[in-house]
Amino acid sequence: MMNYLTARNPKQRGFTLIEIMVVVVIMGILAAIVVPKIMSRPDQAKVVKAKQDVLAIQSALDLYKLDNGEYPSTDQGLQALVQKPSSGDAPANWKAGGYLKELPKDPWNRAYHYINPGSHNPDGVDVFTYGANGKQGGTGYNVTIGNWTATSDGNDNQ
Repeated sequence: MMNYLTARNPKQRGFTLIEIMVVVVIMGILAAIVVPKIMSRPDQAKVVKAKQDVLAIQSALDLYKLDNGEYPSTDQGLQALVQKPSSGDAPANWKAGGYLKELPKDPWNRAYHYINPGSHNPDGVDVFTYGANGKQGGTGYNVTIGNWTATSDGNDNQ
C-alpha cells in the first residue's frame, strides 16, 4: 500500500500549491486583523517612543554624572553626551566615544530639551519634549513628556 509521501518522486519534495495557498490565506487573515489595530495608533506609538527616548537620555546622563561628578551644564546641553564639551567646565573623565552614538530626535522630529538644574527635578536635570503640538503643557498626545513623566500614561497635564 502506497501512502502520500511514498507516492511522490523523492526528488520532488516541497510544498504543494494548496499548502502554499493555505499559508497565504492564513497570513492574509492575520494581517487583516493585526494591521488596522497597529495603524490606528501611530500617535500612541510616538508617545511611547518619546518616553523611551527620555529614559535612554536620562540613563546616559546618569553615566556622564557617574564619570564626571556632575551633569553637563544647560549651555553644554545634551550634545555633551555625544561630543566632549569644549565650553564651560570640561569634564575630566569624559568617556571616549561618548555616552550616546547620536542624539535622538523626538518622534515629531524636534530636539529634546534639557535643563540643569531641573525645575521638576531640582536635585537633577529635566529632559523633555513638548509632545505632538510642540507647545508646553497640553493633554493626550500634546502632553509634555519628560523624565518626571516618562513612566506615566501620557494623559496627564504637566
